[in-house]
Amino acid sequence: MTLSLRGDLEPHDILRLEDDCAVFLDQRRLPAEEVELLCRSAAEVARAIREMAVRGAPAIGIAAAYGYALAAARGEDLDEAAAVLLASRPTAANLAWALAEMQSFAGDPADRARAIHREEVERCRRMGEHAVALLGPGTRALTHCNAGGLATGGWGTALGAIRAAFARGLVEHVLVDETRPLLQGSRLTAYELERAGIPYTVIADSAAGSLIARGEVTHVLTGADRIARNGDTANKVGTYPLAVVAARHAVPFTVVAPTSTIDRATPTGDEIPIEERDPAEVTRRFPARNPAFDVTPAELIGAIVTELGVHRAPYQTSLRPAASARAAAGQEGAFSVSWGQEG
Repeated sequence: MTLSLRGDLEPHDILRLEDDCAVFLDQRRLPAEEVELLCRSAAEVARAIREMAVRGAPAIGIAAAYGYALAAARGEDLDEAAAVLLASRPTAANLAWALAEMQSFAGDPADRARAIHREEVERCRRMGEHAVALLGPGTRALTHCNAGGLATGGWGTALGAIRAAFARGLVEHVLVDETRPLLQGSRLTAYELERAGIPYTVIADSAAGSLIARGEVTHVLTGADRIARNGDTANKVGTYPLAVVAARHAVPFTVVAPTSTIDRATPTGDEIPIEERDPAEVTRRFPARNPAFDVTPAELIGAIVTELGVHRAPYQTSLRPAASARAAAGQEGAFSVSWGQEG
């Protein structure tokens, strides 16, 4: 596949469902090569998710929906297909949400899967519009991991907010954490910002704290892989220390994520499963640990932006309408518990 050097990635460039396969822009190969990966079964889609050819919580959900639709078209056992897809990565709430959507839909699975993709892109665009209100002229934003179109199927959460603000002349510069060990920042976020023509600089993860302390950052924005109902948020490992440093220096820390990321079945961040990936991603020579995510406590988050608006503490209360709206739209699925009280 050949893409232009500039301009937005279209949703179908990132993920799409064809008659006999799901097609993903292989994020392992970016930015050096733009290569499409064809998956012809639910098991192949699960492998693509597990091996991070497709990644980012909303994009994982879309990919899982496409995998389920493939299984239906091939006459596979759908419960087995859903189980294989669900096991591919445990932390992102969107994966279980999308599969529950697919399992509860009575019509053509391919239609619902494509609708999930369209809906996620639209949610991201609405989030960006809401988040712009939190950013002022001369914004110097810092981001961690990749929360752009690659991670969401077409527009972006935190990076979508930056794109919307840049279009209004509010963004001066973006600092991009490398995001070790797989470099989703320096490979993928930088790739997206360069295509969009937004000024950016890649920094080592360990440099972020000192740059915040020196006043070079006005806002920290991240996406999320799962939000507990009290507002505790799981995101790429390294997010939590950014929130601590941002709080120390009174820099606003904002999470931008769709309502499909809210897991109302999880009371607090303590119950969020944290994926441990292959230590070889860190080093092949010495013993290593490789947690893929960490949890930022709600008290360190200044605002959570969903497609419904800007939510502030106490999140136990302010996020309730977002979760309720999802349930009312028939999106309750695997998270069918009462909102209840924390604990």
